[in-house]
Amino acid sequence: MSEVTTPFGGGCACGKIRYTCTTAPIAMMNCHCRDCQRATGGAFTSAVLVRAASFELTGSPRAHTVTAESGNEVARSFCADCGTPLYSALASNPSVIIIKVGSLDDATWFRPSVDLWTRSAQPWVAMDAGTTKVETQPVRR
Repeated sequence: MSEVTTPFGGGCACGKIRYTCTTAPIAMMNCHCRDCQRATGGAFTSAVLVRAASFELTGSPRAHTVTAESGNEVARSFCADCGTPLYSALASNPSVIIIKVGSLDDATWFRPSVDLWTRSAQPWVAMDAGTTKVETQPVRR
């Protein structure tokens, strides 16, 4: 089992976009909302929440902005060349970045402490009994 060391980083599959984060994550989570399911093409998204001030980006990702089930406007950034999902930003909280775990160079230290939007979780997903379960998030408009 690994522990997160800072700085940590990641990027896209083709290498045109890279990022580094100079502080440890604020939180680690799995989100089961339908928007995350559609965005990932899977049952949920696994993510680390970091301070935007500690997030350094090289390259030029594209972003697609949606209004999520929570009512929050979410900009989902990805590589336009290879399609790798990289991170999201919330219009309601620009001080944080939500990094997609699959884009990390080393994800062995990822340990989610919470499962969000569990009311939308697919019935065939087995969630870790040790994580906090949150049925929904408050709607912000």
